[in-house]
Amino acid sequence: MTAPEPAYVAVDWGTSSFRLWLIGRDGDVLAERRSGEGMTTAARTGFAEVLESHLAAVSAPAGLPVLICGMAGAKQGWVEAGYLDTPAALADIPAAAVRIPGAAADIRILPGLAQRDAAAPDVMRGEETQLLGAAAQLGEGDHLVCMPGTHSKWVRLSGGKVAGFSTFMTGELFEAIARNTILSHAIAEAGPISGDNAAFRTAVTRMVANPALATSQLFSVRAGSLIAGLSPVDAKARLSGTLIGLEIAGALSLVAEGTPVALVVSGGLGTLYKDALAAAGISPAVIDADAAVRNGLAAGARALWSL
Repeated sequence: MTAPEPAYVAVDWGTSSFRLWLIGRDGDVLAERRSGEGMTTAARTGFAEVLESHLAAVSAPAGLPVLICGMAGAKQGWVEAGYLDTPAALADIPAAAVRIPGAAADIRILPGLAQRDAAAPDVMRGEETQLLGAAAQLGEGDHLVCMPGTHSKWVRLSGGKVAGFSTFMTGELFEAIARNTILSHAIAEAGPISGDNAAFRTAVTRMVANPALATSQLFSVRAGSLIAGLSPVDAKARLSGTLIGLEIAGALSLVAEGTPVALVVSGGLGTLYKDALAAAGISPAVIDADAAVRNGLAAGARALWSL
């Protein structure tokens, strides 16, 4: 039986993570590599050296084209890939990929997206590839796409175009508040929380209904632990629910009521956001983030190299 023939290499290069897939001509994943050699590490050790070590590990043929998304294209990355300005058609992303100069193989990095609105400037890098991969599952029309993370992205899609997007620093705010404010006492020794926690769901509901009370609700975490018997786990759940609920309220305020919501995420964070959206009365379409980035890189490779 003939071994599958490799067609290209797909790479998702984050700030602290590296993922590589060797893709066959039939579209199947022939080999995969994951490591902590993200942009921060590769900037010291050498991007070319990191890539070559992983290509050798999967026995990629010499000269195989490589398509990269993520922070390798940042200003501090391998080669700056720049940004496409919104509104931007998802189909235009592959053509804007930047080729690595001097490389023997055809190695390209996809661009990010920029929203050059003086009132709401914003950027993304890496998520645009997930959007490209998720688009086929979303279909035509308007969609609000949530991509949770330390800095969550909420993207407004219309007719295959990114009309605009908003970044919410929810994850970073949670860490800062939990560690560096008086709320740290309320949540000390709390373990992991889940989306079915009643305190979490109630906090989400309150924020979606009345986001203007956010800072008051945050202090209630402290007060609740002092005088209302709020346990550390429930205090942590209320803090998380307040911040995620505030994020959801902000995102929903930017679209027409009833706009379909899609959730592009993997792992436990996906469950938490799915439960938060349920508390807000929303049942999102759920798309696996790992599959979305691979599908986006596949769409880019097909457009660039007619595979």
